Amino acid sequence: MTLKRFRYRIEWVHQTKHPEDSILAECIALGLFLAGLGLCIVTGIQILYALLFGLLCFSIYCLAKGYSARETGSMLWEGISQVRNILIIFVFIGGLTAVWRISGTIPYILYYAVGFIHPRYFVLCTFLLCSSMSFLTGTSFGTASTMGVICMLISNAAGLSPFLTGGAILSGSFFGDRCSPMSSSAQLICSLTRTDIYQNIKLMCRSSAVPLAVTCILYVVLASGSSAPADRELLDLFRTNFSLHWAAMLPAVLILVLSLLRVDVKYAMSASIAAGAAVALFVQGTSPLALLRCFLSGYESQNGTRLAQLLNGGGIRSMVKVGIIVLISASYSGIFSHTCLLSGVKHALLRSARRLTPFGTVLVTSVLSCAVSCNQSLATILTCQMCDGLYPKKEKLALALEDTAILIAALIPWGIAGTVPVAAIGAPMGCMFYAFYLYLVPLWNLITALYHDRIRAGRTAFTSFM
Repeated sequence: MTLKRFRYRIEWVHQTKHPEDSILAECIALGLFLAGLGLCIVTGIQILYALLFGLLCFSIYCLAKGYSARETGSMLWEGISQVRNILIIFVFIGGLTAVWRISGTIPYILYYAVGFIHPRYFVLCTFLLCSSMSFLTGTSFGTASTMGVICMLISNAAGLSPFLTGGAILSGSFFGDRCSPMSSSAQLICSLTRTDIYQNIKLMCRSSAVPLAVTCILYVVLASGSSAPADRELLDLFRTNFSLHWAAMLPAVLILVLSLLRVDVKYAMSASIAAGAAVALFVQGTSPLALLRCFLSGYESQNGTRLAQLLNGGGIRSMVKVGIIVLISASYSGIFSHTCLLSGVKHALLRSARRLTPFGTVLVTSVLSCAVSCNQSLATILTCQMCDGLYPKKEKLALALEDTAILIAALIPWGIAGTVPVAAIGAPMGCMFYAFYLYLVPLWNLITALYHDRIRAGRTAFTSFM
C-alpha cells in the first residue's frame, strides 16, 4: 500500500469509525498513560517504562477503534521516520563531547579559565555565554554539548552548585532555541502559523525583556554566597595528563566559526570531531584504538579519581537511552495525527478560553502536549492544532507558542528537550528548578494577559453601564 493510499485509508477510517461524542476510549488511553507517568515519577522507576506502556495503550486504542495492525504499525513508523535527523545529531553530540575530552580541548579551556572564575558572577556569565551560543547556532542541544559542557566542568572544578549552573546552562541553551533565526523550532512555528520570523523575533524580544532581567538578577543573588578560589592542584592535574598545546583549541574554535557562518550543525560538529581526532592522535599521542573506544563508549581516565570525576563521560553510548526515548515518544505522533485521540481535550480547552484568556489556554495546552508527547516539535504542532483560532492575528499565536511550548518542553523531566541537554552536561535533573528563564517567560506573559483581560473587562462593563 502506497503512502498516499494509506493516508486516504486513514482518513476514511477516521471519519467512519470515530463519532464525535465517543470520547471514553480517548480518556481511558490518555488516563492510563498519564497514570503510568505519574507512577514512574513517584516511585523513581525509569520513565522509559512509562513510555513503553503509553505505546502499548495507544496501539491498543487504535486496534480497538477499528484500525488494522498494519495501519497501526504504519502510523507508528510515520512518527519514527520524522526524527531520523535528531538521532543523527545525537550521534554527533555523543562523539563530540568524547573527542573534546580526549583531544585536550576541554582540559585546555579549563586550565586557562579556572583562574579567572569569580564565583559570584560565574553563573550569570554561564547563562549569558550559553544564550549567545544558542542564538548564534540556533540549537539547544549543540549549545549544551559544547559551551554547556565546558561551563559545567569549570563549575565542578570550582566547587560551585551543579544545580544552579545546570539551570543557567539549560536556560541559556533555550534562549536561542526560542528566538534565533537559525532555530528549527522558530522556523517550525513560522511554517505552522505562516508568519515572518524576524517579526516574530521582534515580538519575542518585547515579551521576554522583564523575565530576562529577573533571571540575570536571580543568578547573581543566588550565587553571592559562593566561595571557590582557583584550585592549583587541579591545574597541575591537567598539565600532567594532557599536552596543553594551542592546537587543542582548534575543535572549539572551528565549531564556533562554522556556527557564525551558519553552516549546518551536523557539518560543523563533523568538522570539530575530525579536528579533535587529529589533535588527539598527533598532539596528545592517543592510539587509534583508544580514540575509537572513546568515541563509542566515552572518555575514561585511568589517572586519578578526581580527573575521572571531571572528564569521564561522553561517547555515543551515553546517547543510547535518550535515543530510545526519542524513538518511542516520536512514534506517538503518527497516532495523534491520524486519530481522534486528542479531540476531546481540544474541545475542552477551547471552551475554557474565556476564563483562562487565550494565552492561558495556550499555556495549559502546551503543558499537556509536552507532557503527553515528550517531544518539543510534536508538542508545538499539537498545541498549534488545538489552539488555532484563539487569536485573530497569526503573529500573536506564534508568539504564544514561542512563549509556552518551546520553553515548557525543556521542563518536562521525561521529555526529550530537557533530558538531552541535562544528560550531555552531566547535571542533576533537579537543575530544571533553577532554569528560571524557562518558566519566568510564560509566567510573566500569563500575568500580563490576565491584567490586560481584566482591563478590557472593566472597560466593557463601564461602557455597558454608561
